[in-house]
Amino acid sequence: MAENQYKWGTVLVACMAIFIIVLDSSAMNVSITNLVVELNTTLSVIQAIIALYALIIASFMILGSKLQDILGRKKTFLLGLLIYGSGTTIATLSINAGMLLIGWAVLEGIGAAMMFPATTTLVSSSYEGKDKITAFGIWGGIAAMGAAIGPIVGGIFTTYLSWRLVFGSELLFIAAILIFKHYLTESKPTLKWKDLDILGAFLSITSLILIVLGILLLTRPQNWSYVTVLIGSGSVLFIVFLLWQRRRIKNGLEPLTDISLLKNRLFGLGNLTSIIQQIPLAGFLFIIPVFLQQVTKANAFDTGLTLLPASIIILVFSMLGAKFSSVLESKYILMIGFLISAGGTFILGGVFNVNTQMMDIIPGTMVFGVGVGLLLSQLTNLTMSAARSDQETDASGLYNSFKNLGYSIGTALIGVLLLIGIFGGLTTGIESSGIAGNMTTEQIQNSLFDYVETMQTKTPQIPPGQVQEANQIVESTISSAMKQTFNALSLILLLGFITSIFLPKTKTNPGMKN
Repeated sequence: MAENQYKWGTVLVACMAIFIIVLDSSAMNVSITNLVVELNTTLSVIQAIIALYALIIASFMILGSKLQDILGRKKTFLLGLLIYGSGTTIATLSINAGMLLIGWAVLEGIGAAMMFPATTTLVSSSYEGKDKITAFGIWGGIAAMGAAIGPIVGGIFTTYLSWRLVFGSELLFIAAILIFKHYLTESKPTLKWKDLDILGAFLSITSLILIVLGILLLTRPQNWSYVTVLIGSGSVLFIVFLLWQRRRIKNGLEPLTDISLLKNRLFGLGNLTSIIQQIPLAGFLFIIPVFLQQVTKANAFDTGLTLLPASIIILVFSMLGAKFSSVLESKYILMIGFLISAGGTFILGGVFNVNTQMMDIIPGTMVFGVGVGLLLSQLTNLTMSAARSDQETDASGLYNSFKNLGYSIGTALIGVLLLIGIFGGLTTGIESSGIAGNMTTEQIQNSLFDYVETMQTKTPQIPPGQVQEANQIVESTISSAMKQTFNALSLILLLGFITSIFLPKTKTNPGMKN
């Protein structure tokens, strides 16, 4: 028994780490209203924090991957765990949005970026043959389960206890990992600190942060002058990063990551497809709770319950999809997955109105879940199959960085599309209703938008006699904006379908790459 415990000790420790990282990504979306109220903040700020958590992971992932070569994988993992634990503690004790931002988005994000790549190398180096396939199967299953149960876990804690316990409970996992850390194997450092590409790390981190911040500022028209500057400068810096990496490789210096991988058609298109797939998934998980809590007045538990069928379907089909790849080319499964997902978002686009209830949403979310499950079952294996064994660390860092970037862009972009739709729709609703009275249309529009921003938990700053009619305008506007946003999601998924057509045919063994 002791031998078996030792044998699977490494993967169990890695699974505990991956579980808490992915749990955060999905558990807190259902707690938006409670976060807005308790931290005295707005929907846009919470949206930014959720997007920045994924963004920080994406930005620091390549650096976190490279640190294993300098510190060793075990030290990198444990240092990441301590940073993550300090962030979790701050997030648990947050008294305002600033504390939540630092604890959750920044510190947890940096810690996760150091732990995540280390979990794959720890598992990969600890097992051989069939044991490696089994270990990665467990690792992938636990990661999928964490994402799947996140909304319902977040809903239970938030509604019946406190959202803080989502973070607080993670400290128990961190303690367990520290107790069982002796199962982790250390690797000998192959690089020194002087070999670290500090300029490359700065360029990659800064460029991605600027791009996503630019998207987040699209919410209000008065910020649009900054948007072009941020997205433009971020894009330029990312091009400079790629050129800098090429120069270091050419001069025989250690690059931050092997960007020559991106020239590989399968790896490059696989990463692009992964980004496109993550955008609708992240947007879906953000805007569905916004609608449920503003229009149907659902609490966090009911929100999690509504998302649960889709989560279970995603989990089931991400496992079934691996079996499908033994009889059908992975690229064809991806194409089918994109089409089914687009069908789900198209169905959802037709169900939103002021009378929509939770049960009306579930069928469309389940169709969407089937498609997403199929996509998730193929993308990692297909993309990573393009890398040679000596490129796996760099390939994993790049892939997971782009994947998290897609999730961050999805939360930012789709959330912004919804808020822009609401902001624009309010004008039409106010003008056609004639409720302005002594206030200008712009004043009422700003007042009602602030009302939406606080998840309708504060009284709108308009004459009391007009509040009921204003509520109807807000809910009608949100419903209309949801319809438009889901139509946009359908178009993004169709873009993913087109992209997947150009993927080369390749048979992959679903168990071998993760």
